[in-house]
Amino acid sequence: MFSRRGFLGTAALVSASAIQGRVQAASIPEAPHMDKAAMQPPQHPISGPDYRPVVTLNGWTLPFRMNGDWKEFHLVAEPVVREFAEGMKVNLWGYNGQSPGPTIEAVEGDKVRIFVTNRLPEHTTVHWHGMIVPSGMDGVGGLTQPHVKPGKTFVYEFEMKKSGTFMYHPHSDEMVQMAMGMMGMVVVHPRDMSFRPVDRDFVFIMSTYLIDPGTYLPKVNEMTDFNMWTWNSRVFPGIDPLPVRLNDKVRVRMGNLSMTNHPIHLHGHSFAVTCTDGGWIPETAQYPEATADVPVGAVRVFDVLADNPGDWAFHCHKSHHTMNAMGHDMRNMIGVSKKDLAKAVGKLAPDAMAMGSTGMAMGEMEMPTPDNTLPMMTGSGQFGPIEMGGMFTVMKIREGLARDDYRDPGPYKHSNGTVAYEVDAPATEPVRPGPSTNKPPEHNHGGSMKGMKM
Repeated sequence: MFSRRGFLGTAALVSASAIQGRVQAASIPEAPHMDKAAMQPPQHPISGPDYRPVVTLNGWTLPFRMNGDWKEFHLVAEPVVREFAEGMKVNLWGYNGQSPGPTIEAVEGDKVRIFVTNRLPEHTTVHWHGMIVPSGMDGVGGLTQPHVKPGKTFVYEFEMKKSGTFMYHPHSDEMVQMAMGMMGMVVVHPRDMSFRPVDRDFVFIMSTYLIDPGTYLPKVNEMTDFNMWTWNSRVFPGIDPLPVRLNDKVRVRMGNLSMTNHPIHLHGHSFAVTCTDGGWIPETAQYPEATADVPVGAVRVFDVLADNPGDWAFHCHKSHHTMNAMGHDMRNMIGVSKKDLAKAVGKLAPDAMAMGSTGMAMGEMEMPTPDNTLPMMTGSGQFGPIEMGGMFTVMKIREGLARDDYRDPGPYKHSNGTVAYEVDAPATEPVRPGPSTNKPPEHNHGGSMKGMKM
């Protein structure tokens, strides 16, 4: 839900050098604020060119106001509390009440004016990743502009020179601020609406965190050993599904500001990668995929015809990235009997549980965890535990969905004879080869040399 914070007071006066006298402090637009972690309805244009608006997984699109021929937006960089999924909240930095910040949506050729107010305890900037802007608007602190000090507001003004999918993030104390969740997406629609139109358009950004179980703050100095793998700072089962009408043409836009690549896989379909943060890929250069690898600091966009009804898993294909709060120092105990050990430990700690000797499937277990910690594998479906976490959700393709209906349609109703089923077969021991009865050929290594020619 949006809440209007009102016009900013003297604590956030605009720097005269930043606005170069073109905009006065009294004209700063209000800063919309979001307190929901669920996908908000698309914002259809009320003026200018028509376009199919995007919907942000567990997020929203930043409203704007028109001031002459300028679209004006207002971002507020500030500490936020983000719920990763029910049962876990994290102290992050973000924009307008959430991390990641709201999606900025515009049309090719638009003139945009973006106010950025800093309510962080340190200075910041905003870089417009992949976008063609004047050098002084590029947002690299110290190089192209002064840092935005706490309590100050700067303005960025530029024209949306090309359509596509881009990102925004700080270029000021970047290691800390991005590790704390400061990022967001920018979608610029083509002015020619006949260019590759789609029926549904989804967007999200990927980020990763190391948050010790029972704590609330990411470890910002971590480089590789993360335990929370998020889409829009949410993990399964907290990530929104993608509701899609059967035979819709669907676009999915994915940004990656984590520290590793993510091979994103969609079940039940093949698709074409159509765009990157560098621009649109010519149709002659596209080829069918079922998995799109999204490199670090990059955007990948794919278009898919949703012609196969059902509930289709959509996830990162690195198996550790579909788990929550995972420790990486556990020994492999598969095949090791813990019966005697469990008895001995049970006398000292009756609630203790010997684990791992048959694998790590834990979907039906109710295990105690520290406060503010999610199960490593969780979630349930109509047939039982799903045993996932992290970067996992479901594309739900259904007949009869309304054009702008993005509500969860619930489990898919399979027609008779289309679900894998159990057969009643006798259990048999695997056939194992016994000791070999074949003798090696005999070789004459000595004895009589009769008949041999010397």
